Amino acid sequence: MRLVSDPVYGEVDLTATAAELIYLASAVAEGDGFIESASASALDGNTLAGIEVRKAPGSGVRIGLDAQRQTLVISGDPVARAVLAENLHAMATAEDGGHLHIDYFPEHPYLVEGSLPLVINSPHGGMPIR
Repeated sequence: MRLVSDPVYGEVDLTATAAELIYLASAVAEGDGFIESASASALDGNTLAGIEVRKAPGSGVRIGLDAQRQTLVISGDPVARAVLAENLHAMATAEDGGHLHIDYFPEHPYLVEGSLPLVINSPHGGMPIR
């Protein structure tokens, strides 16, 4: 898994294998876990060490950054985490390429205001061929 924080656009780019995305989806659904980035040993200003998943009260999911630990933090209630987990699982099991943008907008179905934008790249790379 590779996690890169883009300081210009303020988004985090996630590239992972299908197995890693499925594992992340399970951690998000459960509300607990830490997934280390493959590039954690070579941290620079934009590479992140991993993803921490936490349960949180309230409604919605918050995607944030623990800058001190260089870690992406995903927290939220069970219902909202389940929706995000389904999206992660769908990207992991899709048979074509592409990417998924997870960006907050007013009345977002599960993200809360202040969440960082997240781009999840397909394990198959590139855009789908149609």
